Amino acid sequence: QVQLVESGGGLVQPGGSLRLSCAASGFTFSVYDMNWYRQAPGKERELVAGIISTRRSTNYADSVKGRFTISRDNAKNTVYLQMNSLKPEDTAVYYCNARRRYTAADYWGRGTQVTVSP
Repeated sequence: QVQLVESGGGLVQPGGSLRLSCAASGFTFSVYDMNWYRQAPGKERELVAGIISTRRSTNYADSVKGRFTISRDNAKNTVYLQMNSLKPEDTAVYYCNARRRYTAADYWGRGTQVTVSP
């Protein structure tokens, strides 16, 4: 049974930091590309950051470049999103996504709420 379980969300003041974690199980984590998406109220879900299964290369939305860092630990089947210098516009539900290229495999977590407010 595939599971992606996000944790680490919460309420933080502008300028603060949070570290999100996504624990994966039920599939071969190391061969999947891992992504973090977010969805703010009234907006479409958007890709925040991604890290591919091999070479560890990463990509980021322009809005988070220089502030967020995605990483993965294949030994722990976990992907992380370190979020620094948080802004109110970062407020959203953050979702973990696992996707295997050239296949239909595409898994989602249930999300964790991040609220940035004074």
